[in-house]
Amino acid sequence: MSILSSFNVGVTGLNSIGGGMAVIADNIANAGTNGFKSSRPEFQDVFASSLNGIDGGDQIGAGTKLAHTKPVFTQGSVVRTMNVTDLSISGNGFFMVDASFGRGFTRDGSFNFDKDGLLVTGDGYPVYGFIADDNGKITSRINPIKLGGTTIPAKATGLVNVLMNIDSRADIQKFDKDNAMKTSNYNTGMVIYDNVGTARLVTMYFNKTDENKWEYHVMAKSEDAASAGKDKAEIEMANGTLLFSDKGLLQKEESKMNSFNFNKGAGGDQKIDFNFGNSIAEGGTGLDSTTQYGSPSAVSRHTQDGASAATLASLSFNDTGVLSAVYNNGEVRDLAQVAIAKFESNEGLFKLGKNLYKETRRSGQAAVGKPGEQGRGDVLAKSLEESTVDIAHEFVNLMKSQRNFTANTKTITTADQMLQEVLNIKR
Repeated sequence: MSILSSFNVGVTGLNSIGGGMAVIADNIANAGTNGFKSSRPEFQDVFASSLNGIDGGDQIGAGTKLAHTKPVFTQGSVVRTMNVTDLSISGNGFFMVDASFGRGFTRDGSFNFDKDGLLVTGDGYPVYGFIADDNGKITSRINPIKLGGTTIPAKATGLVNVLMNIDSRADIQKFDKDNAMKTSNYNTGMVIYDNVGTARLVTMYFNKTDENKWEYHVMAKSEDAASAGKDKAEIEMANGTLLFSDKGLLQKEESKMNSFNFNKGAGGDQKIDFNFGNSIAEGGTGLDSTTQYGSPSAVSRHTQDGASAATLASLSFNDTGVLSAVYNNGEVRDLAQVAIAKFESNEGLFKLGKNLYKETRRSGQAAVGKPGEQGRGDVLAKSLEESTVDIAHEFVNLMKSQRNFTANTKTITTADQMLQEVLNIKR
């Protein structure tokens, strides 16, 4: 190899190190970029010739080249924020967005809602998720996450669950609906909702009619009732019986009258089922239901499924990536769950700027699923993933690159001096 070839070898060193410097500079420039993954330059030697031909050995290299720029997909530090739409991924995976070029993927979870109610990136790209049905159950349907209406309609009460104990020591007495307070053994009030979502206060009266046998009567104020009888204090709208075993367990419950008809545009007749637990006749043990023990009567828990019409009060993501809407009537509904995409080879993804990647043949196709499933990372709410760039490490790489660059310039200047000596031979 001639002296002139040494120039070319030195130039390859300068070119490759210059390319490596660009990678380091890009890392440093993105030290504050959310979700950014640092890269490292990877060099390869260049083969020129062998002094022994095809026999091999005694090979002289022709320098180096910048062969690969490899992204390092390590986990970045997660920092907490106060923004409810900030999300981060702890583990493998990417958020999927609807970008201008098609499906894009990002680790930057700095999202917000736009004027149309879409969850979008800072550049306005909608974020994909699994959409909930009308009952708030997350489905497998993937669409851009979007807020529905800011109001929810009223829901009439259709079921009331009551768990309580009624005192087995109570005296047997006959119930008089015109004198309910004095002819019942126990009573409790509760709020239900009519067909148009108006809250109505009703009272449940319990009276013992025989050993292990009780009646319940549900009464509404007469001014709330659409039927006649305004001269009465209360109007009966439902009743039934409860039968207990000798051990105080609920043997059977029977509903008899059940017709709620409220006034003031309540929307007509309404049926409300009263459930006192899983009785023995229904296949239960009677232990997780209303009981009749020798202790004071008391309600341990009661719930009902009705609600008034409401407007949106707040939004929040939980740590499984589920978006929930909280309404001013206290109701909470799940709207969607953020989708997470994973790839066979993250290193094969193509960078497109704006913190976005695009799938390629090398990366494989995106496998989209829910957070925490099948090797996908967990989603953390009110948090962002920081850049993985280590400034101290990059500064060390800068010094190494500067040293190597200087060394390569020495090979060029030395070869130049040698060539100058050759030219001086004739003088």
